[in-house]
Amino acid sequence: MGSFSITHWLILLVVVVVVFGTSKLRNAGKDLGGAVKGFKEAVKDENTEHAKKQVVLDHDGTAHPEERPTTTKVDDKHNV
Repeated sequence: MGSFSITHWLILLVVVVVVFGTSKLRNAGKDLGGAVKGFKEAVKDENTEHAKKQVVLDHDGTAHPEERPTTTKVDDKHNV
């Protein structure tokens, strides 16, 4: 009663195909693939959102260099 051999797996595969049919198995595969893809996107979005929140919490109120507004040079001649 050890692990299954290749012949056991092939017989099991044939039984599953006969019982469910190839179209149902194909649809189940598409559904499973879509669920995995949706899960990966949700995790990626959550990680991105968490990273943005962490950046906001990490800094001490000063903007990152790329977020700072550019300053213009003021001539002393015009300030009277």
